[in-house]
Amino acid sequence: MSRKSKNKVHAQSKTTGKKTTIFAQNIELEALNQFYSAMRNDFAITGALLPDAHTGYTLPIGGVVGTDHMILPSWVGYDIGCGMCAIPTGFTAERLIPFTEIIYKNIYTTVPTGFNSHVHPAKWKSDHLEKSDVLKQIFNKKGLKQLGTLGSGNHFIELGFDEDEQVWIIVHSGSRGLGHDVAGYYMKMASGDGKAREGHFGFDVNSINGQAYLKDMKFCLAYALENRKRIIDKVMGVIADTIPGQPLARMNKTRLINRNHNHAEFKHGMWIHRKGATQAENGMSGVIPGNMRDGSFIVEGLGNPDSLWSSSHGAGRILGRRKAKQQLSLDQFRETMTGIKAKVTSGTLDESPFAYKDIFQIMDSQADMVKVLHHIKPIINIKA
Repeated sequence: MSRKSKNKVHAQSKTTGKKTTIFAQNIELEALNQFYSAMRNDFAITGALLPDAHTGYTLPIGGVVGTDHMILPSWVGYDIGCGMCAIPTGFTAERLIPFTEIIYKNIYTTVPTGFNSHVHPAKWKSDHLEKSDVLKQIFNKKGLKQLGTLGSGNHFIELGFDEDEQVWIIVHSGSRGLGHDVAGYYMKMASGDGKAREGHFGFDVNSINGQAYLKDMKFCLAYALENRKRIIDKVMGVIADTIPGQPLARMNKTRLINRNHNHAEFKHGMWIHRKGATQAENGMSGVIPGNMRDGSFIVEGLGNPDSLWSSSHGAGRILGRRKAKQQLSLDQFRETMTGIKAKVTSGTLDESPFAYKDIFQIMDSQADMVKVLHHIKPIINIKA
């Protein structure tokens, strides 16, 4: 068992002399050390560790740090723009449930998952978006074939219903191999020795490299959103082809919620880096997933400055993927998923609800960051 810190701190840090707010309880000591190491940098102004925080690469997942002039690719992470989209469909769970099996099967047929891609490149008008020569090479190699694909790990497609029995489509995915390769390129460049190694390496935002990263990050954010929107369109198509007379026309795309949780932006007088953190400005809509069993939450931000206008991006892991597969019971996983159509196998055991913190406790602990509007309970969950 790793050592944990039981402190909940909302104060001036004695370690760094800067304001750091720690909302996470029983956090791994390694994650806490990562956070304080980041905050010791002269360019780090203030930071927060959110309730789902756990050890990451350089900066903890669930970490938010504001800087005065530096942009750090490793504090955004490898999956630039990874995030959530959600949309209400305008029809009820009662209409969907009889078609659960065929919808589940047809989503897997229609949306490539894991390392799978489309055979033929997709079409996407993106010429208006700036990109560096390096990004152009990466994009031309894999970008269009991976557009509209889910990915692996904790990425998912979910069909679930709210308290009014209305069905929602929820997608968690990111910038796929494009974002990973872009992030790796800039991490190597920032380190100064051509290796993407752990450390607080970055660029001055006004430097040539800093401007190039910001430009390419912005492109990856747009790509990740387009990826999620295309997945939603495909799922809508599956539903339309499956449920007789279902009111597809009533699905209002203006009600689409999009909120990514891996990015950096200049706001509130600083460069806010969010690594596994949901932007939660006052009145801003967001989506916070829980796990395969407990579904997701549609929320409204409360604009809490102590959390750097952020909230958690999920429940947060208590077991890494390898430990989850070693320690968790597949039978217990199957039992807890009764009534939900999902891939419950040894291959997805690392995504068992028991690998995560209690999402209901996480939501309770951030009542001063977000207001819950809807709890979406899952009917179908799609993972690689």
